[in-house]
Amino acid sequence: MQLHPTARSRSMADPRFIPWAKPDFWGKEQEYVVEALTSTWISGGPFVDRFERDFAAFCGGGHVLACSNGTSALHMAYLALGIGAGDEVVVPGFAFLAVANIALQLGAEPVFAEVDPGTWCLCAGAVEAHISPRTKAIVPVHTYGNVCDMDGILELAGRRGIPVVEDTAEAFASRYGGRVAGTMGTIGTFSFQATKTITTGEGGMVVTADERLRDVMALYRSHGMLRKVFYWHELAGHNFRLTNMQAALGVAQLERIDTILAERRRVRELYESYLDAIDGVTRQQVTAKAEPVVWTMALKLDPRAYPQGRDSVMAQMRDAGIETRPGFRAPRQMPHIYRCPPLPISEDISRQVICLPTYPTLQNDEIQCICATLAGLRK
Repeated sequence: MQLHPTARSRSMADPRFIPWAKPDFWGKEQEYVVEALTSTWISGGPFVDRFERDFAAFCGGGHVLACSNGTSALHMAYLALGIGAGDEVVVPGFAFLAVANIALQLGAEPVFAEVDPGTWCLCAGAVEAHISPRTKAIVPVHTYGNVCDMDGILELAGRRGIPVVEDTAEAFASRYGGRVAGTMGTIGTFSFQATKTITTGEGGMVVTADERLRDVMALYRSHGMLRKVFYWHELAGHNFRLTNMQAALGVAQLERIDTILAERRRVRELYESYLDAIDGVTRQQVTAKAEPVVWTMALKLDPRAYPQGRDSVMAQMRDAGIETRPGFRAPRQMPHIYRCPPLPISEDISRQVICLPTYPTLQNDEIQCICATLAGLRK
């Protein structure tokens, strides 16, 4: 498909500026938020219960708990599994590092495994090399909406008796072998931050088939109290609760999930048709059996085609009125926080990946403009 360069220099104040992400509202968000506000149920309330029921139905069942954000979802999952001082969790060397940060907060050690060079996701072969007697969890991150090699990871985890915590913050509604991402492991965690597939501004969810784990996470979510007796704490918990007003947003977003997914599919397919015509860019490969709902269109730049480097390309795109994001930082770049061995694949991806604007209301001519601008920056 031919690309027509139409980019013009634009600033963020210019209505023609193309942001990397923006929230979109599709139906009854305002109506439901006002209803929650006027009901006086502004902390917990009926919309929280409804959001959990609707989310469980979308996932095909399981025990679900809404919480304050995707990071608190991970925190609840780790606490429920008893992860603490001296334990290890195996995490990917290229991903958003909340999975490592929460381990460190609990006194555990994140053990970084290499990712697949094509899918940029964790696979069983790399994980197995890092299993030790101290391994308390394997934490695959479904990066950018792709899904990890879950058959291999689950087989390994089952054979070694290790729980799996799926970080599905970037992959809500993606599927693997027909199953919803986040429902295959011991616990799945989700995020509804402002840029995610559905949003409550901030917010998260945990999903598990294990009722006992659900009950423990429910305790940690609300100060360790069962609420059968006022101010009686079963354990030292946190406040990870989602507000009724945020849940109202989530209910409204889920009501229009089919539209949201259709528009994200349109954006992905049009991007692919343009990007595949540009020499020097490589898209993230989809894991076998995965049906991704792409959170952001990520691609790797060939330094021979873009010798100015990824960061300079981002600056040039911004000068043309297009906001982009880099790939996630490799943990080895931050030795003041993380102990990480050399991971050449993860580090290469971190240096070369650029993430293009991706959201359901991104227009076809804007996608064409983005791709034309990127193509025009080749040397």
